[in-house]
Amino acid sequence: MFRILLVILFCLSWKITTSAHPARELLHCLSLRLGNSSSIAELVYTRHNSSFSSVLKSSAQNFRFTTPSTPTPLAIVTPLHASHIQATVYCCRKLGVQVRTRSGGHDYEGLSYTTTYKVPFLVIDLVNLRSVQVNVEKATTWVESGATIGELYYEILLKSRTLTFPAGVGHTVGLGGHLSGGGYGSLHRKYGLAADNVIDARLIDVKGRILDRKSMGEDLFWAIRGGGGASFGIVLAWKLKLVPVPANVTACRVTRTLEQNATKLVHRWQYIAHKLHKDIHMGIAISRVTSSEDEKMMVRADFSFVFLGSIHELVPLMEEKFPELGLVKADCFEMSWAESNLYLEHFPIGVPLETLIDRSSKSPISKMFFKAKSDFVKQPIPETGFEGLWGKFHEEEAKSAVMQLVAYGGKMDEIPETETPFPHRAGNLYIIMYLVNWEEEENINSEKFMGWIRRVYNYMTPFVSKSPREAYINYRDIEIGTNKINNDKGSYAQARIWGLKYFKNNFNRLVHVKTKVDPENFFRNEQSIPPLPCLLKKGANKRNHNNHGNLYDQI
Repeated sequence: MFRILLVILFCLSWKITTSAHPARELLHCLSLRLGNSSSIAELVYTRHNSSFSSVLKSSAQNFRFTTPSTPTPLAIVTPLHASHIQATVYCCRKLGVQVRTRSGGHDYEGLSYTTTYKVPFLVIDLVNLRSVQVNVEKATTWVESGATIGELYYEILLKSRTLTFPAGVGHTVGLGGHLSGGGYGSLHRKYGLAADNVIDARLIDVKGRILDRKSMGEDLFWAIRGGGGASFGIVLAWKLKLVPVPANVTACRVTRTLEQNATKLVHRWQYIAHKLHKDIHMGIAISRVTSSEDEKMMVRADFSFVFLGSIHELVPLMEEKFPELGLVKADCFEMSWAESNLYLEHFPIGVPLETLIDRSSKSPISKMFFKAKSDFVKQPIPETGFEGLWGKFHEEEAKSAVMQLVAYGGKMDEIPETETPFPHRAGNLYIIMYLVNWEEEENINSEKFMGWIRRVYNYMTPFVSKSPREAYINYRDIEIGTNKINNDKGSYAQARIWGLKYFKNNFNRLVHVKTKVDPENFFRNEQSIPPLPCLLKKGANKRNHNNHGNLYDQI
């Protein structure tokens, strides 16, 4: 009976706030823990601070979560050292304040800096923890979670033109979230995901301990490499394995409209792209444009390439493998691999390399109002499927919408789906991201844009993965199920919905790890991994406690 009571207390403990003035108590606690009142002014921003709003919005990428109606934190802590995070975790646990951790602010649902829960919360912004230490001889780097992808690429490029790291394209994306969700880019067919190339990490756990791979154990190290951010602790830094690339790579773009046979080309691409040599990255961006000549609305497909070789090698290869596209030398440019990422972001050729470290420069998915969803495709979509889709891009709400298709295959087919929490490996032809965005003055009618992407997502149901319909955690979608721990009733059923979509059967192991390392569920958000004690229902078979797979099936 006593043990059952403890479990209930653990599951309810987050509801308890020790003061009617949590912000005041929080500042008092931090002052005591940090032991220096001047540090508080430099590190902590409360709602009464004139810089609070600008700091909060500084790295918020989705403006849907910067409106006056968006819940704001009691305070924002911008730590300079690990001890500042340890003090914050201690005080938040003591006072019953939730913690949100932000690296680059690209969380698609804003969960790194806001909440839908009606509870006091605090944001730990890692913007000051962004060092990158490159060791060319060992082909490794230690990078802090607050660094961006662009900062990592830039620092590596300063040391070597023939080494890099296989992360994503958006240069303003924070590495903390990117690595913890998997992270694919233009090298995933060659070297796997970003998370596949993490070899160590330093994490602050719920007890405030700083753990490395050895001290945290392989289960927790497995979980943080693709299990989603903010469920298991706060990762301070990551040790990454660098990979070889040529000094110059080839980047190309070919644009075709429906009138230029885009439907057949997109359809044909599905049979080719995932089978190409691992050195070729290939994707498609589908959008609509208006002709400058007659103002005619058109749907177009942009085919993009990054090839780890020369133009003279790529063009004959594509003439053999995909002659219908008609790739020619004039479509391609040679550049460093780091520069190719700026090219994929649609920056002009020759843009300064310092753009990689410019957090204010706009990337394709940043500094706008948007909603996104994702899918995985395992069988080629018929031409009629695409033909039925094009009409939706002619709708008013789709004026700034895009549908991105990125080929899988190569190394992704070789890594078992249980190797990391990211399970979307062999059997997937490509991943889809749907995105619709709108202007600030249109946000009052945001629901019509949200409705458009829901209609597209529903239309695609017959053509994408099933049982479960898979999704990518780094393209977080709060609409596919929310772990509303504020209302325990039915919470596991909701968690299992998004859990299976994001992680498939790896969700079970993630729950098991969470239960071991954070049983009181201190590190949580609307789609964080839940611990097992809060999921136990009356009548569960206790004999299966040691077999978590069976126990989950009964809940």
